[in-house]
Amino acid sequence: MTETDRRDRRDDRRDRDDARADGGRPRVAVVACGGTIASEPGDDGAAPEKTGEDLVAAVPAVSDHARVTTTEVCSQPGFDVRWRDVLATAAAARDAVGEGADGVVVTHGTDTLADTAFALDLLTDLGAPVVVTGAQRRLDEPSSDVPANLALAVRAAADARFSRGVHVAFDDELHAARDVVKGHSNALSTMTSPGTGPVATFTRDASRLVRTPERCAAVDPLADAIESASDVPEVPVIHSGTGVGAGAIERALDAGVGGIVVEGTGLGNVTGALGDALGEAVASVPVVVAGRPPAGPTEPVYGTPGGAVTLADHGATFAGDLPAAKARVALALGLAAGLDGERIEALFAPA
Repeated sequence: MTETDRRDRRDDRRDRDDARADGGRPRVAVVACGGTIASEPGDDGAAPEKTGEDLVAAVPAVSDHARVTTTEVCSQPGFDVRWRDVLATAAAARDAVGEGADGVVVTHGTDTLADTAFALDLLTDLGAPVVVTGAQRRLDEPSSDVPANLALAVRAAADARFSRGVHVAFDDELHAARDVVKGHSNALSTMTSPGTGPVATFTRDASRLVRTPERCAAVDPLADAIESASDVPEVPVIHSGTGVGAGAIERALDAGVGGIVVEGTGLGNVTGALGDALGEAVASVPVVVAGRPPAGPTEPVYGTPGGAVTLADHGATFAGDLPAAKARVALALGLAAGLDGERIEALFAPA
């Protein structure tokens, strides 16, 4: 961090301190998007029903940390979040900060929570904490994690130390949007950052920074360059594994996709058949190669038709340490924003 960066951050903190000179608590805007955290049981299965206002009212502890307002963006289960929901969430967060909020909390379903958090990191750079949270157990279930996670998220969003980048608050930890993944289908400690660990940990009365909070995107915010969700192209993820052939690549190109993400094995290798097909595909669309392991980079080491050295020679871009799901988010949003060439490659480089 340069001395200019340090001075800017001190000035931002001083401005926020001045705004609280009346002794008032920080202002945090809760942007509600549905998910388990907002769900109620029903005859046909659980579904999001609670509003952001309902959630705040159900968790009085949030008022210990901030003055909270709420905004509704959507009421979607995490497994059915749409691009228009993601773009609307980014717009709501920016509007909230523009209207004087000191921080933003996004409540969201856990299935795609990590995707949306990373998308928000690419779309925005607000100079105020943006914290995404959710829950594995509804408010009506035994040992619900809704109260703890929502209170933690508001607490983090009210803390100017986290004003750089987007974070995920879950189970007494704060994770960077680039690194976090859903690591377990139903455990309360589902959010984890393989290979890096959390940015901060929390107890009842204290918190500890494990590493410096920062925006983990090496591109300028993309939101202003994307006019609508219809600009976001289809980007499939194609899995490589034992015996996988070229058919999925051929079908994707026939369907007119905007780009392709391949989930390779190991350091980013694929079957020979896929490698040959990708060699032809790069002439038509951007191709990004991610890895299957939950931690570690992609890196050209091996030859042969499907080895990453060969894929690099074909012109494929490597996703670094991003998993395939996030590589897809980055490529789709980058294409929607009109990026190409080196600017596409920058999407996959850590800041």
